Amino acid sequence: MRIAMLSPIAWRTPPRHYGPWENVVSLLTEGLVSQGLDVTLFATGDSQTRGKLHAVCPRGYEEDDSLIPKVWEALHISALFERAQEFDIIHNNFDFLPLTYTGLITTPVITTIHGFSSPGILPVYKQYSGSSFYVAISDADRSPELDYVRTIHHGIDLRQFDFEPEPEDYLIFFGRIHHDKGAKEAIEIARACNKKLILAGIIQDEAYYTQYVKPYLNDNQVVYVGSVGWLERKQLLGKAVALLHPINFDEPFGLSVIEAMACGTPVIACNRGSMPELIQHGQNGFLVSDCEEAIEHIARIKEIDRFDCRRAVEDHFTADRMVEQYLEVYTHILERAISPHPTRNSI
Repeated sequence: MRIAMLSPIAWRTPPRHYGPWENVVSLLTEGLVSQGLDVTLFATGDSQTRGKLHAVCPRGYEEDDSLIPKVWEALHISALFERAQEFDIIHNNFDFLPLTYTGLITTPVITTIHGFSSPGILPVYKQYSGSSFYVAISDADRSPELDYVRTIHHGIDLRQFDFEPEPEDYLIFFGRIHHDKGAKEAIEIARACNKKLILAGIIQDEAYYTQYVKPYLNDNQVVYVGSVGWLERKQLLGKAVALLHPINFDEPFGLSVIEAMACGTPVIACNRGSMPELIQHGQNGFLVSDCEEAIEHIARIKEIDRFDCRRAVEDHFTADRMVEQYLEVYTHILERAISPHPTRNSI
């Protein structure tokens, strides 16, 4: 099976620090290669893979502001589709734009929908719903207007996250500094509990950071450490008594949630989007409706067995499990392509 894997080019694949889509693409690509498949990764020129790398864009445009995103996105996507006949399957992880090429080729295209940035992009997905295959990253993120072949939750490489049975006495917020992710609410929760809070992640909204985060920063209670690499990531997550995830939107998945649990760290999250698919209330964390409930559950965090948090990831959210499920989808699509009576049934 010859697979073309189309990664985003905002960041390197795998990312140096931030880049959730690129991270998932890397784990999937390397897992498929380890299974003996012939995978060509279409990504930035500085990307790393044990498969074949095809690059047009030299590096991520978020890491080099001299690169005009739309220019390099156009060149990047067309570079793959001009070679479409060389592959048995194309796996698109680049959102909706590559779908507009699918009517020009015969190679099957599977698109992992990593969330909807806006309802305004839905018309593109609807237009190509009959000719492309869609995978959702959570049941919560499925649109009733689209057909899906399967829901496949993201997986992580457990070797990157050490289990930590004895945490230190601080809370952590790990995500974009943006209203959606709830950095402001995390600070409110920590201050109300008189707990130290470490915030890590890129500043995606500078005005939000200036108004709601920066005024509360100090060395003792609220500390912002920026966007951190993989070594510091696992150390910060593992040593925290809990991850605060007070989101203000229906999150499609939430990699930081399972990364924290892989370290043994329970999660207190607002009960929105995919959170009930990742967190079993009272088992590996708590699902809450607002800051007041989150504050109440901080006092109950010792009720959570950190081994149960790790076990939940081992059972449901490993990269190996993700690779296996995508292989099943690829096989299903290719079998459908050669069947005299094909169907679009999900698996």
